[in-house]
Amino acid sequence: MAKLYFYYSSMNAGKSTALLQSSYNYKERGMNTLVLAPEFDHRYGVGKVTSRIGIESEATTFSPDDDLLRLIEERFDEAPLHCILIDEAQFLTKEQVFQLGEVTDKLNIPVLAYGLRTDFQGEPFEGSKYLLAWSDNLKELKAICHCGTKATMVVRFDENGAAIREGSQIEIGGNDRYVSMCRKHFKEKFFA
Repeated sequence: MAKLYFYYSSMNAGKSTALLQSSYNYKERGMNTLVLAPEFDHRYGVGKVTSRIGIESEATTFSPDDDLLRLIEERFDEAPLHCILIDEAQFLTKEQVFQLGEVTDKLNIPVLAYGLRTDFQGEPFEGSKYLLAWSDNLKELKAICHCGTKATMVVRFDENGAAIREGSQIEIGGNDRYVSMCRKHFKEKFFA
């Protein structure tokens, strides 16, 4: 029986690397995967999942309005699918997380979703909230704070290096804008 998996962490824990490795493992065995990524995350080009260590894959993009069950059913009608992999899963909507549960329950295709648990203010993303609630399996990927302990939070910085406390929940960026930290150092930066 297929399951819905959520692999979560702060930034720089290797989520995209793990996703790409999983897809490679399926393909190496002659199986088809479908890699999905949010259309507005175009840091490395539209329709690409790229890891900081330099590996990448083409991806089918989705928007918040897309019905992922229907999208996957259409692809499944063209050729069998053995695994669905989702990068930046925190950007899924509640409805899309429900649809991914339907993919596992009705189509019997495993879904591996990779994303952040919380935003730069320590608040859960909608997609992460429902993945944490509805997934069959949860797996934390570990990132490291500058102090050497496990990083569970993310701090957003402005161009002057000051922590940002307000603003849009969704703002695409990388190491130039975000730093993973343990809860202690997050609180020191965010509540200072």
